[in-house]
This record gives sequence, C-alpha cells and structure tokens, in this order.
Amino acid sequence: MDGKAVKVILGENVKFFRLRKGLTQAVLAEKADISVIFLSSIERGTKYPKAETVARLANVLGVEIFELFIRKEVPAHQIMINHLSDDIKKNVITLLDNIFKQYSG
Repeated sequence: MDGKAVKVILGENVKFFRLRKGLTQAVLAEKADISVIFLSSIERGTKYPKAETVARLANVLGVEIFELFIRKEVPAHQIMINHLSDDIKKNVITLLDNIFKQYSG
C-alpha cells in the first residue's frame, strides 16, 4: 500500500466515524483543534495529519487510532442509515421527554 492509499483510507474512515457520531466538520475540527479546511483535506485524502492530530481525531471520534487506518468497504447507504438512526433516536427521546413533562406537571 502506498502513501496515497493510506491518506485515502484515513480520510474515508475519519468521515465515516464523524458521520456516525453525527458531527459536522466544523464541530470535529474545533474539538480536534484543527481548521475545517484541513479536516476537509484529510477527509478527501489530499493531506496527511501529524501523529498528534490523528490521536486527537481518534479521541474525539471515540475510536482507537488503528481503526482510522483499517480499510472498510462500507456502502454509502449504510452511512446514511447510521445517520438516520441517530436522528430518529434524538427525536424519540425529545418526544418522550415532552410527553413525560406534559403528564407529570
């Protein structure tokens, strides 16, 4: 595997885990202490971050560093399903909170 392939895999995985957590590029960049432009470059596989930055990204994303370098064949629809699942969970929790407040108050 060459350096370009490593950058592409890293970028794909950062984006996958970011979407899975429901984070925007702006939020992840802020939490990892990097610019949005740099994060976008990482996700596109055009820039490679320093080891410290990779560690911060993994920490914010809640994964082990090695997970950012494993080749995954994740269909685009699976990413969308994961993202929708998170949205649905948030909406159900909000709805249940509102119902509880309505009947307990």
